[in-house]
Amino acid sequence: MEIKLIKPTLEYDDDIMKYKEEFLKCGDTMAGCGNLRGCSTSKEWIDTIDILESENTCPQDKVTSNTYIAVRISDNKIIGVIDFRHHINHPILSVWGGHIGYSVRPSERRKGYAKEMLSQNLTKCKDYGLSKVLITCDSDNVGSKKTILANNGVFEKSVEVDGKIIDRYWIQV
Repeated sequence: MEIKLIKPTLEYDDDIMKYKEEFLKCGDTMAGCGNLRGCSTSKEWIDTIDILESENTCPQDKVTSNTYIAVRISDNKIIGVIDFRHHINHPILSVWGGHIGYSVRPSERRKGYAKEMLSQNLTKCKDYGLSKVLITCDSDNVGSKKTILANNGVFEKSVEVDGKIIDRYWIQV
């Protein structure tokens, strides 16, 4: 189950589009994938997430972030996507979006990948200089709750967003 988090590149062009297609087929939201759902090519997606990495290029309505693909070392397959937002000084992120969003390929769920992805990403958050991060999940998402708790998440409170209950957790890094 060894994975590595790497910056998406065109080397993974085919697998990025297969990843997207797998989500579309099952009707998943693709949380933590940036705007992959709306991109017609992996190059378009990579270009959009590259823009968000720097204050100089990040649009004013967004926050700077880094997006990584989680690649299984044994076969170089994309298992997940995880996004690290450098701050949450934003009306959505500060309430229910949080510092980190992630998703695991539907065919690879319940194998411990999300836990490992989050753990590796927390190291990147610490290296960036953050001391704690906000992570949220739908209140009924048992898998995400387990992932967050396994990474020392501490429940803060629930908030209602458009009729859905979102749980907020903080993790010290």
